[in-house]
Amino acid sequence: MATSEVSDSLHEAENLAVELSQAICCGDKDEAKRCAEKLAALSFPVSIKVDKKAYPQNQIRLKVGVEDAELDSYIPITMMVTVDMTISALKMKVKNDFDFHPSLQVWVIGKRLAKDTDTLFSHRVSRDGDQAFLFIRSAKAASLSREQQILEERHQRLDDIMVTMERISLEPRGTSPPPATRAKPRPPPLLPKPVGWTCPQCTFLNKPTRPGCEMCSSERPAGYKVPAAYQPDEDEVLRMRYEQEASLQYTRILEEQRERNYLNHLETDTHNLIRNNNELECPICFSSIEPGEGAMLRECLHGFCRDCLKGTIVNNMDAEVKCPYMCDDYSCDYKLQDREIVSLLSEDEYQKFLELRLSIAESRSENSYHCKTPDCPGWCIYEDDVNEFKCQLCNETNCLLCKAIHKDMNCQQYQDDLRIRAANDIAAKQTADALQALLDNGEAMYCPKCQVIVQKKDGCDWICCLMCKTEICWVTRQARWGPGGSGDTSGGCKCRVNNQLCHPNCNNCH
Repeated sequence: MATSEVSDSLHEAENLAVELSQAICCGDKDEAKRCAEKLAALSFPVSIKVDKKAYPQNQIRLKVGVEDAELDSYIPITMMVTVDMTISALKMKVKNDFDFHPSLQVWVIGKRLAKDTDTLFSHRVSRDGDQAFLFIRSAKAASLSREQQILEERHQRLDDIMVTMERISLEPRGTSPPPATRAKPRPPPLLPKPVGWTCPQCTFLNKPTRPGCEMCSSERPAGYKVPAAYQPDEDEVLRMRYEQEASLQYTRILEEQRERNYLNHLETDTHNLIRNNNELECPICFSSIEPGEGAMLRECLHGFCRDCLKGTIVNNMDAEVKCPYMCDDYSCDYKLQDREIVSLLSEDEYQKFLELRLSIAESRSENSYHCKTPDCPGWCIYEDDVNEFKCQLCNETNCLLCKAIHKDMNCQQYQDDLRIRAANDIAAKQTADALQALLDNGEAMYCPKCQVIVQKKDGCDWICCLMCKTEICWVTRQARWGPGGSGDTSGGCKCRVNNQLCHPNCNNCH
């Protein structure tokens, strides 16, 4: 065939291709059949594909699972795509957004390996939330060099130019308006702003009512609020209903568990000693303890055999009994409760334990006083303004100032009688010597008026004689006021006269 004939046939094929496209768009079967028959007779290669205008133009959210061959990690991402997008275009989008070369990308959609010429729609991708998988190969496995990458980018730009030129060449001659009258291209329609919150972890756009990300379960941002005018769709209403029912069921289960725990606590509290429910090993004697044979301490929940706990209490020399649990790194400081101690000891053993506890408490108290009745265990802790102690065990009244029992006598009568009896009575002499020792070491003094022995047990330096009611300054050992009575500073203690203290040891309290 001559060159001119080939050129004419090619021009005819171009026109027939355009006419065939228009006939198919208009649904004219007869015209489409005529054009197709003529094209077939010419035997030229012809490419027919669906125009982008036929596809839905709205963008959808494609969930993509990305796996890296080198790091062996899986990352969920979300991409905004259109259904007419080819896999080749999708690869270029990933290259522009994430800088992964197309030759490194392997796409799998619906369990099928996607080809570059395939559209997303051909793989049934048409709705929000449809899924795809992207595997990123290593550059070494893809045999991709830097020079090859640059060359492929140039070829891609040339291919885009050629596609544009082919599209222009397929337009029938004379159909394009002249440049002066050609209409300006319309700007692409603005897509509605998506409603919802973006996940801070994987950037997935979630519906406003979701409490957590649908993709990675991250929590919704704390400051996000559901728009007041937003109306949830049917899926959201159903999901929220399920969530509400699940929340109510969870709350009901928690309440039932609390009720069971409370009843169990009440039942346990009726027992002085908590038994072990499971088999355990005593950390002291290392013997195996069957369920119900040992004891669990209330404060720390350490378990022991009863014999070891009883031995710990009997051999204890303190007012409180510590938990005997001890290991290389830890020593328990919790104390046994009295109800536990009572359950482990016999009546005699518990009585001895109480006596030991009282003895320890008495010895450790600064203001303790033991009853002077022979063999009486009674004792007390006195305050500064108390001068007598009536023992509840022997009913005898003790004088805290004389440190003695002087029934039917006051302090002065008792001290005078004590000096008389001291010559022949050994016990009286010992008591008199004890009072003299208090005078010598400064713990007692003679009243400056009636000469009875008085003591300051504790507290203020301003004391009062029980016999003559004279107010006394303890540090100066003199009367607080002069002969004129209260307010007379002419004699005795001169505290705060001319803003001076009465003595270097004065506590400034009188």
